[in-house]
Amino acid sequence: MARNVVVSGGGTGIGRAAARLFAADGERVLLLGRRAGVLEQAAGQLGGALTHAADLSEPEQVRGVARCVAERLGRVDVLVHAAGGAGQLEPPADSDDPLDRVAHDWTVNFRGNTLSAALLTEALKNRLADGGGRVLFVSSIAAYRGSGSGAYGGAKAALHPYAHDLARQLGPRGITVNLVAPGYVEDTGFFGGAIDPARRERLVGETSTGRAGTPDDVAATLHWLASPAAGHVTSQVVQVNGGAERGH
Repeated sequence: MARNVVVSGGGTGIGRAAARLFAADGERVLLLGRRAGVLEQAAGQLGGALTHAADLSEPEQVRGVARCVAERLGRVDVLVHAAGGAGQLEPPADSDDPLDRVAHDWTVNFRGNTLSAALLTEALKNRLADGGGRVLFVSSIAAYRGSGSGAYGGAKAALHPYAHDLARQLGPRGITVNLVAPGYVEDTGFFGGAIDPARRERLVGETSTGRAGTPDDVAATLHWLASPAAGHVTSQVVQVNGGAERGH
């Protein structure tokens, strides 16, 4: 029987790559994101996935997602949280005051990476399938090694205790909860444009594999965590970063 898979951030990057794998299995996939046009384009490439545009950091819009899921899917077998980013695509702070800029940066990162995931999970928690449901969060190597400003890494790190609490809460229902922590992944739009060559060289040089990650690397791990083979894996953070988390 086909499963129902909800993917936030499903229009681009890791989310789209994960959605592609689930769609190839014949699963029913619902793509979530803020940009309707991007979602529709991705859905067309996946052979007709469902889409719903919403800002997942806004409670009322998440209520709309919950209504959409109730009407179009019913239950949720797999919930993938791939939405997020470091705020490069957001409007800059409208103030030059240093503290205003810090407040803006931390707020943007918290809303986009932490609050969005928590609101969506809580809105759909009662629809998660007992006896096999999966909740998957895309964290980051930055949760372990920092992110420069601290805001992005802090927002991703906040997902870890939340996921561990969920794993204990949902475990009795036969639902697992896990995270993946990618490192530098190309072809995602994360950096908002071309990355500085020197920075790319440094990030690749921190890996043990000698290459950048790809969305497919992360998607394949998410796909496995959602499979029956990972039925006894929960409350874990799987590092998908070529060993860079270990440092050099």
